Amino acid sequence: MNADEIERLPYRPCVGVMVMNAEGRVFAGQRLDSTYDAWQMPQGGIEKGEDPQDAALRELGEETGIPPSAVEIVARTEEWIPYDLPHHLVPRLWGGKYKGQEQIWFLLRFTGDDSLIDIRTEHPEFSRWCWLEPDEVLERIVPFKRDTYAHVIAAFRPHFS
Repeated sequence: MNADEIERLPYRPCVGVMVMNAEGRVFAGQRLDSTYDAWQMPQGGIEKGEDPQDAALRELGEETGIPPSAVEIVARTEEWIPYDLPHHLVPRLWGGKYKGQEQIWFLLRFTGDDSLIDIRTEHPEFSRWCWLEPDEVLERIVPFKRDTYAHVIAAFRPHFS
């Protein structure tokens, strides 16, 4: 695919989930499919006809094992926040149908115990996980998602403890 073909592709509708614990730290997972240090917060596609909030809770469970009963929804972004994939990744992800993702983000307060977190899910995404300060997440995210994460952190900063 050339740059013009990629630019004409749509964004994949998606949700992102920032899970904050009682200490104001944020869940981050090391991507299982990466050979380098690539951390991210849970995220995933919105299924046809699915409400974004329902998608966020579903993705959270699928990627972290955290049940909806162990979180409270604190906030969500009003706008869709897009990011573009590096061109070399476009043909390798989602059948080459999208140039990147546009996401609605949710801030969730984790009310459960860490023992509820189990990244060994049916389709694992993470090899390990940890709680990070929000700004530490920016240091560990893959560069092409950094602007999106900065936007999300700025939007949710008033809710951090």
